[in-house]
Amino acid sequence: MSQSEPGEDPRRAHHDLGGVTKFLCETVDTAPHALTRFDRRVDALRQILGAAGIMRVDELRRGIEAIPVAEYHRLAYYQRWVRSIADNLLRKGVVSAEELRAALAAGREAGR
Repeated sequence: MSQSEPGEDPRRAHHDLGGVTKFLCETVDTAPHALTRFDRRVDALRQILGAAGIMRVDELRRGIEAIPVAEYHRLAYYQRWVRSIADNLLRKGVVSAEELRAALAAGREAGR
């Protein structure tokens, strides 16, 4: 089921932005750009999970499309991937909520 904004086409979900100009304040930059360290790590994690048979690309996409509207538009591209990966791993019981919280806390401490 679509999660469109009020007054929008109910057949178009909030993540389906192709051709929607209200989200484009300026011309789309199509030039190649360097991935950040974070971007590369997230992509590597997705590849590892795929190679291990833990998570498929369609599960990643489904998870991204399930992110609530406000959060979806607040998150950057690879942040959406992380959200989807975490949700999938929790749903499948690969990690527990407690393990995820502990890992996030350890990451924050390491970043200080």
